[in-house]
Amino acid sequence: MFENRLRKAIIVEGKTDKERLLGVLDEPVDIVCTFGTMSIDKIEELMEISEYNEVYVFVDADEAGQNLRRKIKNEYPQIKDLFTRKKYKEVATTPIDELTKILNIAHFLVKDNS
Repeated sequence: MFENRLRKAIIVEGKTDKERLLGVLDEPVDIVCTFGTMSIDKIEELMEISEYNEVYVFVDADEAGQNLRRKIKNEYPQIKDLFTRKKYKEVATTPIDELTKILNIAHFLVKDNS
């Protein structure tokens, strides 16, 4: 039954980003941590992009995050973007209701936090 499910992945910078997203998501999603640095070899080592129906990059709204996003998107233009607002700076410090909204817009199933 789960054989045909849509396989999704989100690339994030760090463990706290991953933990924050796992607290919001209500569906199986592979979350891959780059730990702030990324080479194409490292992406290939961490995940096989072609195994997924959808892959997203969700990094911090700072220069390092944007540089990482550019590197990833340059090599894998099919990867979709998720953005936090600059005022929150980091994925890990983005309020839960804002993360819920961002993920909802991208058609992820999210937990009901009411």
